[in-house]
Amino acid sequence: QVQLVESGGGLVQPGGSLRLSCAASGLVLDYYSIGWFRQAPGKEREGVSCIGNNDDNTYYADSVKGRFTISRDNAKNTVYLQMNSLKPEDTAVYYCAADLSFRCTLVAGTYDYWGQGTQVTVSS
Repeated sequence: QVQLVESGGGLVQPGGSLRLSCAASGLVLDYYSIGWFRQAPGKEREGVSCIGNNDDNTYYADSVKGRFTISRDNAKNTVYLQMNSLKPEDTAVYYCAADLSFRCTLVAGTYDYWGQGTQVTVSS
């Protein structure tokens, strides 16, 4: 049974940092690409960042380039999203997703498994 569990969300002031974690079970992480997506109320789900299996490629949305960093620890079956210089427009529910793929994309429909999400709120 594949399960993805996000953690690390919370309330942070503008300019602050958070690190999100995506803990996977029921799969061997080094075979999967992992994507981070976010959705704010009334908006479409958008791709934030992704990492291919064994770090063969990464992508970032233009809105987060230079501020967010995706990484993985296959021994812990966990993927991380380090978020720095946070802005109010980063406020959303953040989801991780897994795809049995060599290379990742920021297209939500390509992913097979999804977590329940973790809330990130950036506010003063």
